[in-house]
Amino acid sequence: MKHSDRPPMKQAERVGSLLKQILGKPGFGEQITRHQAWLVWDQLVGEQIAARARPLKLRKGVLEVQVDHPVWMQQLQMLKPKILEKIEAKIPNAGITDIYLRQTRNSQTYQPPKTKKAPEAPPWTKIELTNAEKESIEEKLTQIDNFEVKHELRKLFTLQKQLDKERNN
Repeated sequence: MKHSDRPPMKQAERVGSLLKQILGKPGFGEQITRHQAWLVWDQLVGEQIAARARPLKLRKGVLEVQVDHPVWMQQLQMLKPKILEKIEAKIPNAGITDIYLRQTRNSQTYQPPKTKKAPEAPPWTKIELTNAEKESIEEKLTQIDNFEVKHELRKLFTLQKQLDKERNN
């Protein structure tokens, strides 16, 4: 649809309401849990292997991993049972039952992004929230079981509340 054919947006929706819609869909929490393998991959396999192998897809309980060299594929093939055990221990409800190794066509190795010095936080991020505001955030998070997702959403909702308070002042 062309930009000119779209009706004008009446009002931008709040992040909280959009997240409620997304998180309310059946099976969404399970999907997030399964895909946490991406978040913990470097911890599970170690820095050396993580530099050579990266998760690509997850389909029907099979984690597809791209590997940059045949020697590393052979090594990972032997380590698959241990990696699967570690995934099960770290993410018990992930449902990952197998790992499929795929060699990449280019032999570029994965380089984790270099950490840059974080920019200074804007002043509005230091605004204190009231207990009622904190409770409303916690209320939105009650149905989320995953600790890491809950923690990140709590940070996001808190920043949104702080920004709203700054804009209203």
